[in-house]
Amino acid sequence: GPNIAIEYRWTEGRTERLPELVAELIRLNVDVIYTQGSNAAAHAAMRATTTIPIVFTTPADPLATGLVARLARPGGNVTGLGGGPSAPKRLQLLKEAVPKVTRVAVLWNPANPSNQAGLKDIEEAAKVLGLQLHLVAVREPAELDTAFSAMMHERANALLVFGDILFFAHRTRLVELAAKNRLPTMYNGTEYVKAGGPMSYTANAIERERRAAVYIDKILKGTKPADLPVEQPMRFELVINLKTAEALGLTIPPSLLFRADQVIQ
Repeated sequence: GPNIAIEYRWTEGRTERLPELVAELIRLNVDVIYTQGSNAAAHAAMRATTTIPIVFTTPADPLATGLVARLARPGGNVTGLGGGPSAPKRLQLLKEAVPKVTRVAVLWNPANPSNQAGLKDIEEAAKVLGLQLHLVAVREPAELDTAFSAMMHERANALLVFGDILFFAHRTRLVELAAKNRLPTMYNGTEYVKAGGPMSYTANAIERERRAAVYIDKILKGTKPADLPVEQPMRFELVINLKTAEALGLTIPPSLLFRADQVIQ
């Protein structure tokens, strides 16, 4: 029968709640802390405890964002799965989907270390692709409307959204604003496409969670996090919402549709 109790905590897009939520889990004397998606959650847990094992899954580079010192032997009380489709790769796919795009707005959160780490790479990729970028910073939900006004003022004709708890929690509003402003958008999670976004490219969520469960199982059986190498996702998914694309006046190239893992009609 079941022999594991799971305590869930969710920030609801408010990253300032992370220290409070981590403190609650520590008071409950949990055996493992698992953080999903955002580096901010993993860093909050790392600041709060050096003894309770922490398992993370993040689309960001765990080395560049300071989660671990080494991939093979991470050391300390932290390990997990890190890395994913880079922002340059998603920018390339966006350009392929919208060949005439010239000015791409990039929605990012300065409070997210993984967002900061990805900016340099995407700026270099934009030069190669012949694209102009307009970086739009959003730190809280109230700034979303202003952010889209800034995008339109800069005459952006496409949008790339970085991964962040804030954006995920408010994905319905984000998708609505992008559609209202007729911006073809590349997201970093299939949930955005299911909410009506046109396309996303990200690590396979089922594989990621299964691998995280393996880490947790090993730790509960006595293995130290320091001895568990950090893994990188092996499978990535391109998901396209054809209905949304058509509403935006986009004709997705057959070559891209052929490579899509899922096409929503």
